[in-house]
Amino acid sequence: MNASNNAFKAIADPARREILRLLRPGEMTAGELAAHFDMSKPTMSHHFAVLADADLITRRREGQTIWYGLNTTVLQDVLSWVMDLTDAKGSKK
Repeated sequence: MNASNNAFKAIADPARREILRLLRPGEMTAGELAAHFDMSKPTMSHHFAVLADADLITRRREGQTIWYGLNTTVLQDVLSWVMDLTDAKGSKK
C-alpha cells in the first residue's frame, strides 16, 4: 500500500482525526492524548501505530515517555493532493 493510501486510511477514523487535531498546537505524550478518549491502552496504541505507519505523526522516546507530534510535511502533501483533486474537478465544469 502506498503512502497516500495509508494516509487516507489513517484519517478515515474519527478518533485518529481527533488525535491529529489535538497535536496541532504541539507535541503531546501518549498519556496526555489518551486522556481525551474513553479507550483502552491497546486501542490507543493501535491508533498511534496507524498514524505513525502513515507517517502522519512523529514519535520520540524520552525515558519511558513517548512524545507524539504532527508530521506536517505529509499532511501538507495530502492536503495538496485533495486541493489538486478539487481544482481538477472544478475546471471540468
